[in-house]
Amino acid sequence: MASFYQLALPFAFSFLLLISQSTGSPIDPTIGFTQLPFNTSHYHIQKPYNLPVTYRYSFLNGIHKLWVYATDNPLSKNSPTKPRTEIIISGYNYSSGVWQFEGYGYVPCGTSGVCIMQVFGAGGGHNTTLMLRVYNGTLYYYRDSVIVPNIYDRWFRVNVIHDVDASKVKVYIDGVLMYEAHGRGGEFHYFKCGVYAQDDDSYYMESRWKGIKILKKI
Repeated sequence: MASFYQLALPFAFSFLLLISQSTGSPIDPTIGFTQLPFNTSHYHIQKPYNLPVTYRYSFLNGIHKLWVYATDNPLSKNSPTKPRTEIIISGYNYSSGVWQFEGYGYVPCGTSGVCIMQVFGAGGGHNTTLMLRVYNGTLYYYRDSVIVPNIYDRWFRVNVIHDVDASKVKVYIDGVLMYEAHGRGGEFHYFKCGVYAQDDDSYYMESRWKGIKILKKI
């Protein structure tokens, strides 16, 4: 028989979510999720194919620093994509269920025209279900909708929840639900973060990440 805590937890989270949506008050989006193990065996770095990883990535004092230049090569010699340096969450590919990415991001002033986090995998001719992009200091859903202005030079908490079966994606910034979008189908998905040049990209692009967690609703 389920315990009172198990039965009450979904209702408690729904109540907190309602408060967050109505008042803009922060909540903990990880309530109701189980944190999964996360270490170097669960990710790898994509970077310009002709450069050593250390030329575009560092990990010091718990902070992942990723950078790339607009003139860099793509991730492979014949790739038509733009330059990137990204953390690929390779240990937790998923095709169903409710999954969550959490991390604290930092984007220095001047970085623009870049994707800093994405949910990879989609159908209908798309490659991604979600992209969080930065243009001139504003965080966007792709380039369609503003999520948060003025994100330069500060740490901000990012929680992205992907409910595959319900085909929904939610974006929380600093514990506040800031955006909801429909899913885009696809047979499998995984999370990525870092810098991936988009349209109107700056010459130098950088993001930093710490406290990365992968969670799942069990």
